[in-house]
Amino acid sequence: MFKRSVLSSAVALVTAVQAHSIYAQDDSEALLEEVVVTGIRGSLTEAIELKRENIQIVDSIVAEDIGKFPDNNVVEALQRVTGVQVTGRGAGEVNAVTIRGLGDVSTTVNGREIFTSTGRSVALADIPASLLNRADVYKTRSAEQIEGGIAGQINVLTNRPFNFDDSKFVVAARGIYQSNSEEIDPNISMLLSDRWDTSAGEFGALVNISYAETNYRDENIWIGSLDPYRYDDFSRISGDYYQVGTVEGIPSQPGSSLNVNGQDVEYYLLRDAMGMTDFTGHRERPAANVSLQWAPNDTSEYLFEAFYNGYRNESFNNLVFINTNGASHFRNPDFYDGTNVIKTNYINNASMFTSGDGSSGDTDSFVYALGGNWNIGDSLTLESELTYQTSVYERSFQALQTSAMRDRLVVDFNYDDGLPLVAFLDDATTANVDESVLTNPADWQMSNFFDNSGRDEGDAITWTMDGDYTTGWDFIERLSFGVRYDVRSALSRSRDQSSGACSMDGNPCNIADIAGLASVTQDDFLDNEANVPNQWLVADGYFLSDNAELMRGLYGLQSGGSDFLDASTFDIEETTAAAYFQADYAFELGSQIIDGQIGVRVVDTDSELSFNESAATQVNSNSSSTEVLPNFMVRYEITENLMARLSYGKSIRKPDFGQLNPTMSLTPPADFTNAEYGFANSGNPNLKAVESINTDLSLEWYFAPSSSLYGVLFSRDIDGFVFTASKAIEVTDNPDPELNAKYVLSQPSNAGKGKLNGIELGFQYFPDNVPEWLQGAGVQASYTKIDGETNDPIFGPDTDDGPGELIGYETKPLIGVSDSSYSVVLAYEKAGFDARLSYVWRDDFLRGYNANFAMPAGDYSKPEANMDFQLSYDVTESLMVTFDATNLTGEVYRGYYTDPYLYNNGASIFSKTYALGVRYSM
Repeated sequence: MFKRSVLSSAVALVTAVQAHSIYAQDDSEALLEEVVVTGIRGSLTEAIELKRENIQIVDSIVAEDIGKFPDNNVVEALQRVTGVQVTGRGAGEVNAVTIRGLGDVSTTVNGREIFTSTGRSVALADIPASLLNRADVYKTRSAEQIEGGIAGQINVLTNRPFNFDDSKFVVAARGIYQSNSEEIDPNISMLLSDRWDTSAGEFGALVNISYAETNYRDENIWIGSLDPYRYDDFSRISGDYYQVGTVEGIPSQPGSSLNVNGQDVEYYLLRDAMGMTDFTGHRERPAANVSLQWAPNDTSEYLFEAFYNGYRNESFNNLVFINTNGASHFRNPDFYDGTNVIKTNYINNASMFTSGDGSSGDTDSFVYALGGNWNIGDSLTLESELTYQTSVYERSFQALQTSAMRDRLVVDFNYDDGLPLVAFLDDATTANVDESVLTNPADWQMSNFFDNSGRDEGDAITWTMDGDYTTGWDFIERLSFGVRYDVRSALSRSRDQSSGACSMDGNPCNIADIAGLASVTQDDFLDNEANVPNQWLVADGYFLSDNAELMRGLYGLQSGGSDFLDASTFDIEETTAAAYFQADYAFELGSQIIDGQIGVRVVDTDSELSFNESAATQVNSNSSSTEVLPNFMVRYEITENLMARLSYGKSIRKPDFGQLNPTMSLTPPADFTNAEYGFANSGNPNLKAVESINTDLSLEWYFAPSSSLYGVLFSRDIDGFVFTASKAIEVTDNPDPELNAKYVLSQPSNAGKGKLNGIELGFQYFPDNVPEWLQGAGVQASYTKIDGETNDPIFGPDTDDGPGELIGYETKPLIGVSDSSYSVVLAYEKAGFDARLSYVWRDDFLRGYNANFAMPAGDYSKPEANMDFQLSYDVTESLMVTFDATNLTGEVYRGYYTDPYLYNNGASIFSKTYALGVRYSM
């Protein structure tokens, strides 16, 4: 067999410290997972070697030391990996990851597929960073990897006792200050590990526990949708006269008209509402990992592992909703130059409401695994594992609305670079009342109360068997094969009830008469940077959560919550059987080596689905599918330090269980919003798995120790990408007459074919021939350029015979994909002192589609950026102090509907964090 020169260079750069490894995904991982890593340069060096030695294209984030991952959570750390973008910032953290712009990312922990309740994956933010050894981002796939995730796979690796020479004890504690909530949150972890030689073999035991709290505060301004209004009487023109949810929106030129009952009616365009939310909450994340290893001899090893992660969250959303489309004006509106779009409106008798929303969510997830590996002779290795996991998520939500009127309102929808102006004017004729103030309980009337809750449960039992056979042949070095059998269940149930009539002793309720119910928001909303009210009165969401029974009694609702709703219940069992066969090959071409993998994975899925349309009607259906997923990888070592790779393969993403529920939930238009359309949602039992054909071509130059330069061209041809299709419908035959209304129905559908092409560039350099004071300095930089689009189907109008027919396709940009993104990390390490400054930026990207109104449908985010800083100092060989800061530049995140000037749609600010910590290791 051929020995690669890069393997010898890896050995020169790293130090192996143990003899045992289990469940390594390839030979390089078996070597490199045993490295002692200290400091920033050490962790970046190991990441380079992992990329270099793995046959697949892999980028990694490696802990600088045990219990010292470089960020508050895994998601924040991953944003510095080339081609990885993060999104979904809120509630004190970033919680979503995309790889090359695609969000279909599968997550495994120690190679096992894990999930939360009825989902298909676990939120990476739910896994504490302090439990991790490293995280690998696979951008190409091998046949031995679990199917799922057309964008790629992230494998999180925890520590095990055989990772260490001897005993290991680490305890770490950090206090994290959140600038918005002005709270200091604890984050603590402990690892205890040991190994022993006995007459029965070698034993190892490890316990790793973690606990983190977060007190968060997010502040948001949002600006509502846009409708046409008649020039002559300011009345809204019905949606029947214009197409709802077009990509371009209806014309915004002065003098534009619509045909209404045979007459051309000139219109102007006006936003219907705007509002602010001050979202606060408290979150706890306990987690634990137990790992037991036993090597009775040199040819076998056994592992038992238990992994737990919990989630406890209580939140209070303070919302104020201001109607901006009143027909009575005390001054004519002002328009954006050269358009019929209103920029500033002047309204008499302005109406508004606030909503105090209290919610809670609790999750407990457990994974238990028992397995072993055996060397059979000199050529055959077998591994097998049995895994059981269970996850339960319980949620509740209570909200109370209060309404009020004001004499006059001035609103400028884009007053200052996307931020609006909102001013309630004081009525000079009411000397004892200041109507610009929104905090007087006497001004607010209690109205609607909402009460819902639910429980989601999921469990799975999985058996795997994998084998590797070292052939000794000239061309085929190794044959790999395996099977996986998984039985998964998912059950979701929901409660929902509401009422608009509150009574105390036969009289209407007054918010001031219920002790503890009224609350006033903090007085520094959006850091006082926007010209909007910085305080308003709202029902206390925490009070609602703690006193749900009291509120149910006052509103005449069912004690304990409503019965479980039939339309919101599903029960699914899915059985998956998979088998793969893979060959590692190598041959000489001149003086160099070409090697790689070729393989195929076959996946058979059978699903039993049960949904309730009503108490009397249950819908049962079965589905089955078989997917064949080939893959091919070739790696060519052009010179000792220059390498090229070519990868081709197919990947899939199964639809989420909740997306399959065909029953429809209806939220009719509320009277207080003057809205014409309500909201309807349903799933689609006919959804198919998304399929992607993936091609990657990379060139990598490892020009110095700890240094590299590489580029990757990649392509993804996607078929059946799931998107949310929206259309206007009218319900006329519901048994509840209050639900017969017009709706915009949102439903997941498989799109047509889409395509994503791009280039990744990465650079890392730690120069050695520099002055003494610069030794230990380094830079890591990456850039990604992406061009992505999808062809979404267009359907004609529904008929009496059923849904409208497919009439064509519309080319649209891919959701969540920024055209460009980059990151730069400056690192310095010297004499026990480590420092890192990182900056991440991504371009505008499409967040989704607002398909309700006459405005352009595309919902975009403006460019996002983030700057973080980490510092550590070794006080002694065992004691380290750390300082970390995130979101240093205090970015304001802004959005818009296709046109950032005419149709800005809001802004958000999130906390800066500053953390001081100490870590002791022995």
